[in-house]
Amino acid sequence: MACKIQLTCIIVSAMYYFYFYILQSQINSKLYLGCTSNLKARLKSHNSKQNKATKPFAPYELIFYSGFKNRQDAINCEKYFKTTAGWKRLHRMLENTLK
Repeated sequence: MACKIQLTCIIVSAMYYFYFYILQSQINSKLYLGCTSNLKARLKSHNSKQNKATKPFAPYELIFYSGFKNRQDAINCEKYFKTTAGWKRLHRMLENTLK
């Protein structure tokens, strides 16, 4: 039984995830929403000013992320939060963080 549990843990830790994330500029507090399969590398690229869209407002703080097994689900989440309804929900959801 112990071997089966260890094997399960290995499989779970090796799963590939896609992330929807929200960054907040430490310069002007504006938010940036995006998707990636490597959250640490993506945050590093934003903060090292390698991304044209976020370069002027770096550095950024990661304030929210959500993991998905499916890439399209992460993209759909990003698209939703970029709508008016999604933007309102995002602000309600992160009300205390955005104060």
